[in-house]
Amino acid sequence: MDLLDSLYFAAATHPSVAVLAQQGASGPVGPEFGKASPIGLLILALMGVGVIMAGWFFHRRYSRFRRRTMFAQDRGLDPFDEQAVDAAMREAGIYDQRKKPIL
Repeated sequence: MDLLDSLYFAAATHPSVAVLAQQGASGPVGPEFGKASPIGLLILALMGVGVIMAGWFFHRRYSRFRRRTMFAQDRGLDPFDEQAVDAAMREAGIYDQRKKPIL
């Protein structure tokens, strides 16, 4: 036997190694483990609704911005001059009357 084999044999037969090498608890267990609160589900549902609403509002705003930008560029207006674009859209009869504040 060489030195490495003798160390392995000595370590394997020593009682403290057996205690240290025992498998610990497999994780948290008990009657309450794995149960989720209904409040957590409510929070997740509200967050999902919030994300969908944010996407909806962004889509509306972006679509309106694109429509106004294309209208302004077709007529040679500055797309960031809101008053001039609004007046030109009213004259053309395509002014968006559905403009509502978010809150």
